[in-house]
Amino acid sequence: MAAFCRGRHRWKRTNFLHVLTRNLTGKYDYDLVVIGGGSGGLACSKEAAQLGQKVAVLDYVEPSVKGTKWGLGGTCVNVGCIPKKLMHQAALLGTAVKDAKKYGWQISGPICHDWATMAEAIQNHVRSLNWGHRVQLQDKKVKYLNVKGSLVDKHTVKGLSKAGKEMILTAKNIVIATGGRPNYPTNIPGAVEHGITSDDIFWLKKSPGKTLVVGASYVALECAGFLTGIGLDTTVMVRSIALRGFDQQMAGLVTDYMDAYGTKFAWMCVPKRVDKLSSGALQVTWTDTHTGNEHKDTYDSVLWAVGRAPETKALGLDKLGVQLRKETGKIVVGADESTSVPNIYAFGDIGEGRPELTPTAIKAGKFLARRLAGHSTELMNYDNVPTTVFTPLEYGCVGLSEEEAEKRHGKDGIEVYHAFYKPLEFSVAERDASQCYLKVICERGGDQKILGLHFTGPNAGEVTQGFAMGFQCGATYSHLLQTVGIHPTCAEELTKVNITKRSGLDATVTGC
Repeated sequence: MAAFCRGRHRWKRTNFLHVLTRNLTGKYDYDLVVIGGGSGGLACSKEAAQLGQKVAVLDYVEPSVKGTKWGLGGTCVNVGCIPKKLMHQAALLGTAVKDAKKYGWQISGPICHDWATMAEAIQNHVRSLNWGHRVQLQDKKVKYLNVKGSLVDKHTVKGLSKAGKEMILTAKNIVIATGGRPNYPTNIPGAVEHGITSDDIFWLKKSPGKTLVVGASYVALECAGFLTGIGLDTTVMVRSIALRGFDQQMAGLVTDYMDAYGTKFAWMCVPKRVDKLSSGALQVTWTDTHTGNEHKDTYDSVLWAVGRAPETKALGLDKLGVQLRKETGKIVVGADESTSVPNIYAFGDIGEGRPELTPTAIKAGKFLARRLAGHSTELMNYDNVPTTVFTPLEYGCVGLSEEEAEKRHGKDGIEVYHAFYKPLEFSVAERDASQCYLKVICERGGDQKILGLHFTGPNAGEVTQGFAMGFQCGATYSHLLQTVGIHPTCAEELTKVNITKRSGLDATVTGC
């Protein structure tokens, strides 16, 4: 550390002179400083370095309210996509073991799941990814600084170390990619003291036990799904609707399947307080908004999944006049990710109106790096971004929901082709396929351009990813019908779909 202090980045006593000198000479320490070491920030920094830019990345993780900490890589790697998908896989394997008996596997004794074994394996994998990111930055000559960054001016960033020491860096351009963190409700006694969030669930050493998940976002449903799948008593408390912003017919199929799968739902309910009993159990009091009645039950864990807030408050944006959207706290950005202050850019989850998805942040970060290095003028295309909800029955989609398509084109301006199908894998296992469904939303006239594609079923992400490319090529319904399916797969049902909702005919697929 002493050697570091004597190096390029002087500590606080030389800050003023450092900034003054840089401003007078017009030279900077770096071409680009990125604040935030998540998926987007890392992608942006590595791309810029590959293009010959001198780059530094500042990343510092504030521990969660419960004290959970993690390494480099951001939400996706540490407390999001990666551990979530692995725990989802653990749950799917539990279902597969049950199916296996129907396929002739002789499995003796009761089947049970050990949280500690799963958690340790997943956490070790995440730590390997943390290390891998650090190695990649070193290989690409990106300077990694484990400090908390904030803005001094449009070319200057202040870094604050864990020990409380300050440092100054100057750069031609500054990129903010700090992402977001889960919200806690502020008006519910005991919520913060006794609850956890997605920042904590993946790093628990012991099983969360009987769990109440509050919220009905994709985060809430995914967590509730894998908790149910590994055998835990799980309840989802829903204030209004599930998967807000997604196609609501599909959302209904997802929650219907979860209900049959064993997840309990408390619809139209709002929590009032959380109390810790002498036994250590958490007593939750809530109100049924439909009847007005008050209810109580006890849980081992209460997981809040009631939205996320952008990590913008500690960046000093107000001092520089960086414009924020008051309602969300997110940074207002242009099509080129520029903010209201020259030389300062922002993208990813903190950008107003941007999808909160890792792949969009990665791609947007790379495009931004290329533009700032003068190698390209290409902008990120945020239309028709595919995504998948990894619930027990997965839901993949790309393009418009049926509600949004109808809003834009009118009910008579769209044609919805749909089908209920049964995955071949479900047949021998005698699994219910009532919620396995797909629909393709098209313009009704002309070439019937496809506006939206929705699919519930096994491997929905893999299915949707392939069809998503067609949206970039202006795919039409006739293109879909001209595509030869791969047999026997679930995805091939999309190439055969021919029943319209308008017809009122039975959309159940028969035969193979």
